[in-house]
Amino acid sequence: MLSISDSEFDAIISRAMDELPEEYIARLNNVVVVYEDNPSSQQREKLRLRCDQLLFGLYEGIPLTKRGAGYNLVLPDKITIFKDPILAYSHDLASFKEQVKRTLWHEIAHFYGLDHERIHGLENKPSGRNT
Repeated sequence: MLSISDSEFDAIISRAMDELPEEYIARLNNVVVVYEDNPSSQQREKLRLRCDQLLFGLYEGIPLTKRGAGYNLVLPDKITIFKDPILAYSHDLASFKEQVKRTLWHEIAHFYGLDHERIHGLENKPSGRNT
């Protein structure tokens, strides 16, 4: 199995952030991105995950679409990227890095108020680029 140190994982997340389009990152106000090896038992319970389900990332906070005029003096929203589930899913370093980037984009989309249906629709939409 692939092995990634915490410092390598931190660098991969930072690189993935740098590779995302600036317009997605520019409005990430009051958001912290962290990493953990695995989701906590409380996070798994809250999401009602079965023991066989992997969780790559989690957005916890108030999406932009739900913030009103009274949104101030609140703790930062949190995006957590989970290393071990992504390692279990990935077959090599390249696929690991790609999944980290996809997971980060997915959780940022939740910050912008997108639900899973909309996110998956965007992920599956043809890019329109010639390859």
